[in-house]
Amino acid sequence: MNGRYPVEELENRIGYSFKDKELLMTALTHSSFRNETGGEGTDDYERQEYLGDAVLELTISDHVFRTHPEMREGQMTSLRASIVCEPTLARCAKEIGLPDHIRLGKGEDRNNSRNKDSIVSDVFEALIGGIYLDGGMDKARTFIADFVLKDIEHKILFHDSKTHLQNLIQARNGKLEYETVAERGPEHAKIFTVAVIIDGKKEAVAEGNSKKHAEQNAAYEALKKLREI
Repeated sequence: MNGRYPVEELENRIGYSFKDKELLMTALTHSSFRNETGGEGTDDYERQEYLGDAVLELTISDHVFRTHPEMREGQMTSLRASIVCEPTLARCAKEIGLPDHIRLGKGEDRNNSRNKDSIVSDVFEALIGGIYLDGGMDKARTFIADFVLKDIEHKILFHDSKTHLQNLIQARNGKLEYETVAERGPEHAKIFTVAVIIDGKKEAVAEGNSKKHAEQNAAYEALKKLREI
């Protein structure tokens, strides 16, 4: 199955038009799609992801080094890890609508794989690799600055939202609970709805394709409400 929307929409959204469209299509192609089409034509994203991962890590390392002169090596490593981790990159990808453009095999699409953080973050890195190959390091750095480093404080907070919320409630001597209030969908592609309950009051509700992700999303929504982030 092809992505749900024309790739031109994605190019408009990210402000970059590929000279070599094949690099973009490769970034968006999961191995399941390639296998279903007999392996002909566009390659899958795995090799390009490898390159994009390296470009991303260098760019983030450079940014952290230059903007945090007070940090020691261990602190810089920890900050970089929180930026390039799977949940953070998946959130960046979802903000530009990337999941809607991923080309998946029919089975993977039925399994809701276009919304799995592991796949979405890989495609995001493959997209960075494609931009690097197509336009060079400066274009890749610009993309990373616009869609990873922009508003990075909130993205990092989202990544560790459950810990931040727990610390906040503990400081207030409050009680924090998570309750799964609904499940829907087939067994292999369930969507969970989770509520955050603070001192017996339901503060926020959110969905996710696992209980862990739903709790994370709900914690982030609760933090936005409580701290107005």
